[in-house]
Amino acid sequence: MTIHQILKQFWGYESFRPLQEDIIRSVLGRQDTLVLLPTGGGKSLCFQLPALAIDGVCLVITPLIALMKDQIEQLRRRGIPAVAIYSGMHWREIDRALDNCIYGNIKFLYVSPERLQTELLIERVKQMKVSLLAVDEAHCISAWGYDFRPPYLQIAVFRELLKGVPVVALTASATPEVQRDIVEKLEMRQPQVFRQTFARKNLSYSAFYEENKEARLLKVLQGVPGSAIVYVRSRRQTQDLAEWLHHQNIRADYYHAGLTAKQRSDKQDSWIHNRIRVIVATNAFGMGIDKPDVRTVVHLDVPDSLEAYYQEAGRAGRDEKKAYAVLLYNHKDLSDIEQRVIQQYQPVEMLKRVYQALANYANLAVGGGEFLDIDFDLNAFCQAFQLPVTDTHYALKQLQLEGFIELSEAYFSPSKVMIAVDNRALYEFQVMNPHYDAFLKLLLRIYGGELFTTFVSISESSIAKTTRMPENEVLALLEQLTQRSILIYEKQKDKPQLTFLTPRFDARNLPIDVMALERSKQRNLAKVRAMVDYVQNPVQCRTRLLQAYFGEEPGEACGICDHCLRQQSNSLDSIALRQRIFQYLDATNGQGLAPRQLADQLNLTPERLGDVIRHMLADEQLRIDAAGNLHTRSTMNQR
Repeated sequence: MTIHQILKQFWGYESFRPLQEDIIRSVLGRQDTLVLLPTGGGKSLCFQLPALAIDGVCLVITPLIALMKDQIEQLRRRGIPAVAIYSGMHWREIDRALDNCIYGNIKFLYVSPERLQTELLIERVKQMKVSLLAVDEAHCISAWGYDFRPPYLQIAVFRELLKGVPVVALTASATPEVQRDIVEKLEMRQPQVFRQTFARKNLSYSAFYEENKEARLLKVLQGVPGSAIVYVRSRRQTQDLAEWLHHQNIRADYYHAGLTAKQRSDKQDSWIHNRIRVIVATNAFGMGIDKPDVRTVVHLDVPDSLEAYYQEAGRAGRDEKKAYAVLLYNHKDLSDIEQRVIQQYQPVEMLKRVYQALANYANLAVGGGEFLDIDFDLNAFCQAFQLPVTDTHYALKQLQLEGFIELSEAYFSPSKVMIAVDNRALYEFQVMNPHYDAFLKLLLRIYGGELFTTFVSISESSIAKTTRMPENEVLALLEQLTQRSILIYEKQKDKPQLTFLTPRFDARNLPIDVMALERSKQRNLAKVRAMVDYVQNPVQCRTRLLQAYFGEEPGEACGICDHCLRQQSNSLDSIALRQRIFQYLDATNGQGLAPRQLADQLNLTPERLGDVIRHMLADEQLRIDAAGNLHTRSTMNQR
């Protein structure tokens, strides 16, 4: 099949987005390829489609379990076989997934970068026919980036196993330093670089000083209809603000990583299908979510970097229709943001104290525990070892940055079962243990012979309803059959998972690179200062500021950000236009005019008139009634 036939068959599209076809042809030409596309620009298709066009398995390295699982589900819905390996999986499940990549029809194997160092993966990859190495979120390989992950540095060593296999590295936001770092650290050979402009012609950026953020947020949401995301920093804020919006007659809900998997899924589904209009969330929300019609993204707290802001704001307007990215700030925000970065870098003694507590928590001896997964509850951990929660949170992040642990916060894995013996051994067990016979037959009837070959997701409550026995009896039978080595039963996990990535060190001799941490701290402080400069810049076009930060030659002013609109509204032409709008609306004797009627009378495009009207509405020079007609304040009062 041609690449256009594959696009049509699996994605249902007739044509590619800008740059996609050129990127795909570069990959098919076995060129190392660096891809910089903005959020929503279709990066995944740039490696998924060429992987379907060539024989073998595409090995995808990505840092987030949630993103990994989301892409796996999307591929499977399209009928494309794909598997993933991540923390919390049973070793038999990992073993089976790798076998299927060697002997089965799997096209995509997703792994976290930490897995590249395991002997099991290394040995199995030697037996695979790997067609392509895709490195997603490639900015994580660079200490100059905003989400540096040391295990990414192992990818170049891992590439030595894949002689002649091209690599495609993908990211949404990377400064020139990060781009150079990606090429160098991945040892890319004469890479083809594809870079889409960081300018979004349909996205209007604004940053407003505001003491009463809730009131301004309400005005924004009332002024711009359609789906919206509101980002805040704390979990408590998400709930409080969503409830407040609900009382203002705006359909809103909240989302953060501390919710159960079902809660997260239900809330996300309601928002995607427009049963709720506004989702108030921490930055745990949005990665991998494909909702093109988001009209507004509002930040009520200042992000720690322009890279993070650009990605989050970029979730608005993926359908290429007009959308708004609004950031609200006050003086306290700008003073707190730098202090927050400083607090993130805990003293070395605190790191050692937390590491020792983790070892005790997991009951680990020195030298043991490599790739051990444990359920991890931060609050329970801090209570058990009398540790301050906030400082401990940041210490864990640093221990992760140093490569000692991996912490997956928003984790969910359903209960799974696999039969651990062959068909003959199972039959003999059933004959010798007739009280288990009916239950085992039921499992096979519900879930089929696949139980012999792979882990199958199960629902204990559904089994209980089918068997008409209490759920605790079902759980007991599953546990007993596991103890007797007939089944491998993995209970549902819905807590954060903490993985020890190295054998346990003596905490007193924990090999921490103090100088590297200090360099990281200074780089992050520089990012914060760049963010503050963006917020406080008094005149420059917002899009041009972003282009310059990411190393792109700034183009023309966007014409739609707050600064551009202010300059337009202050021009003589706009002042005259406002006067003409007042004249036409006053002449209606209180009836008002729809925006399109007014545009026709003024002989203007709706876009040109729309920008002026939005400013006049924000300045309360105009009002809009329930029918959508515009009025001046005086004519509104006549009604």
